[in-house]
Amino acid sequence: MTLGQLFLLFLVIFGAWYWWRAKEIKDLVLQAAKQYCKTMDVLLLDDAIYLRGLWFKRDSEGRVRVWRRFLFEFTATGEERYTGRAILLGKRIEHIQLDAHRMPPSNLH
Repeated sequence: MTLGQLFLLFLVIFGAWYWWRAKEIKDLVLQAAKQYCKTMDVLLLDDAIYLRGLWFKRDSEGRVRVWRRFLFEFTATGEERYTGRAILLGKRIEHIQLDAHRMPPSNLH
């Protein structure tokens, strides 16, 4: 096996590992966003989240971790779409936030 072939094999293995790891992280954030939306009485739309930021930051113990920002869309009334954000540091959800949104009128008599 040549050095070029070994390098190509390494790239393929690294690509597969990265894809698997990214899917695991995305599934973790999607479940957290679903649960948060349920708690806040809104509906997560499209059952999807989107990676919109990637950086390196230190955690509370001083270790360098990957910081990720994900966006998702939700609705409270079924008519308008709003944006939510989830921040992940390493494998830990740091923060989930929903944009200001209109709530449906209550059915109080």
